[in-house]
Amino acid sequence: MSSPSVPETAPLVQPEAAPAVPAPTPSYNPPATQPTVTSSASASLYVGELDPTVTEAMLFEIFNMLGPVASIRVCRDAVTRRSLGYAYVNYLNTADGERALEQLNYSLIKNRACRIMWSQRDPALRKTGQGNIFIKNLDESIDNKALHDTFAAFGEVLSCKVATDEQGRSKGYGFVHYETAEFADAAIRHVNGMLLNDKKVYVGHHISRKERQSKLDEIKAQFTNLYVKNLDVEVTQEEFEALFNKYGDVTSAIIQVDEEGKSKGFGFVNYASHDEAQRAVDGLHDTEINGKKLFVSRAQKKAEREEELRRSYEQAKMEKLSKYAGVNLYVKNLEDDVDDEKLRAEFEPFGAITSCKVMHDEKGSSKGFGFVCFSSPEEASKAVAEMNNKMIGSKPLYVSLAQRREVRRQQLESQIAQRNQIRLQQAAVAGMPPPNYMGGGPMYYPGPGFPPQGRGMMPYAQPGMIPPRPRYPPSNTQTSMPYGAPPQYGMPGYPRGGPRPPVSRGPGSSPPNPNVPMPRVNGPPANGTAPRPVPPQGGAPTNRPPAGAPAPGVRNQQQYKLNPQTRNAGFAPAPVAPTPAGAPQPEVASLAPATLANASPMEQKQMLGEIIYMNIVSTQPELAGKITGMLLEMDNAELIHLLDSPDAMTAKVNEALAVLEDFSKDGEVV
Repeated sequence: MSSPSVPETAPLVQPEAAPAVPAPTPSYNPPATQPTVTSSASASLYVGELDPTVTEAMLFEIFNMLGPVASIRVCRDAVTRRSLGYAYVNYLNTADGERALEQLNYSLIKNRACRIMWSQRDPALRKTGQGNIFIKNLDESIDNKALHDTFAAFGEVLSCKVATDEQGRSKGYGFVHYETAEFADAAIRHVNGMLLNDKKVYVGHHISRKERQSKLDEIKAQFTNLYVKNLDVEVTQEEFEALFNKYGDVTSAIIQVDEEGKSKGFGFVNYASHDEAQRAVDGLHDTEINGKKLFVSRAQKKAEREEELRRSYEQAKMEKLSKYAGVNLYVKNLEDDVDDEKLRAEFEPFGAITSCKVMHDEKGSSKGFGFVCFSSPEEASKAVAEMNNKMIGSKPLYVSLAQRREVRRQQLESQIAQRNQIRLQQAAVAGMPPPNYMGGGPMYYPGPGFPPQGRGMMPYAQPGMIPPRPRYPPSNTQTSMPYGAPPQYGMPGYPRGGPRPPVSRGPGSSPPNPNVPMPRVNGPPANGTAPRPVPPQGGAPTNRPPAGAPAPGVRNQQQYKLNPQTRNAGFAPAPVAPTPAGAPQPEVASLAPATLANASPMEQKQMLGEIIYMNIVSTQPELAGKITGMLLEMDNAELIHLLDSPDAMTAKVNEALAVLEDFSKDGEVV
């Protein structure tokens, strides 16, 4: 009686550590209050069948109740960092590990019964299979604990597992790993052929998949069982047996019938020897019986047939891919009215087209892309060179060689990883954190005198945020800054090193620059007036003016009395006025169209914001940051129009100034 084909990882419950346990996974180290003296014997436990959400801290709370734990590690995938469903718990002494193995084995952790065994670090011992037995035809109600309790009567059980599917249902077979081969032999003698929950079970020594495969190959070469199909339904059982008796001693022959006793058109024949079976195949295969050609071949198991079908499918798939490699084109950005004939007409001048198809959805509407297959790679290459970016109707075509979804996904992942690596390197060279701040869009710090944030305006910068950094050297308006330094969006009008308005800092905010002294803020007074900056203590020399005196180049700020309902106390806005009619218009900077086209929408917003700011700061140095934030609420296309039209830029700036003036007149903080 042969054992069924089972997964390769089934024989030994102890998993292999090489691919499963990534090196960088940190161990969970409990508080330092535990004793540091460890036992010389191994006290490491393997904990399997864990829920993917179980963490080191959860396991520590459970296992530390039975004794001091040295470390815990949940093994995770090296790429996704998802839990692999097992962990290692290291105790400081072996007695605690034995107690945990006895009391916690098969206990519920997040409604799943865990499986605990001693960790075996030597892979050679795990792979030998000594003392490992295989049990099949198990009842579905038998779980790991029931199987363990049944076979523990014959010796020390190291590990026990019932194979289950993705839904946790039993597959009807399992494994028990004993400490010695003698215990395994005793279990086989006493349990093999016995009834467990009214089902007769088979128990035998486990055979690895590699050994089973070699034996299966030998069995295939010496087959005696034949599969016969395409039988005429009128052929009787006696005629069927007589047909095959001519080639040797038939031990069994049967035609499969349905519930009504009618023939299903196939059957099985078993011979006493392989030579007789081979003669029957050679003599009867493709012979006509009652007008039908018989199919006679070696009988195969379902798993073997499925494996052969899968292999033949993969082979046909690879042949198809190699056949169309370099000749099949992917065409997208098609007009809705382009059908197969129009697409073929566009590509016919470049060579012979073997197939052409525009993809449609369930309603028959065009999906905007299709495929064109040429007869040779040269014709396909010529079509790509000529048709890519060609205007068809009102859209430019995108034409490239067709790729499999897996290949495209791998290329995209590699491109993203390479791009992230370049950004990290650039950030490291510039001494800045990784450039993840771009994900939230550009943020501009408001200067003194700016009105509070309102509906339709860019939000103020929050603690921990990083101001945007230009991706090109600053213009002449910022020549005093070194390249790569973030522009002073938030503090226009304040000289470098001069006093700055107080900035509230919260948890997670980045520490202040030690080279730039910041004023100490003790909080707003009870009357609601804004606090005044306090000079730094310690007598450190500074180029700041005395407290209360205006900084050079800064006009006097009007102080407002804030009402008690205000949420944020800060500097009150200063009166602003629109740009006079005779004043010079802002100088509009330029941006390369190719650079803008290749950037993502968020990066485009960042680039446009930086250009707009540098154009506005020349005429409105104090309000440039706030005005830029207001303008960035517009679409990118409208922002590009502002950069192309100085008059439109001036009109929008004056409109923003009018809004700011209304806020400054009200003197309220919203």
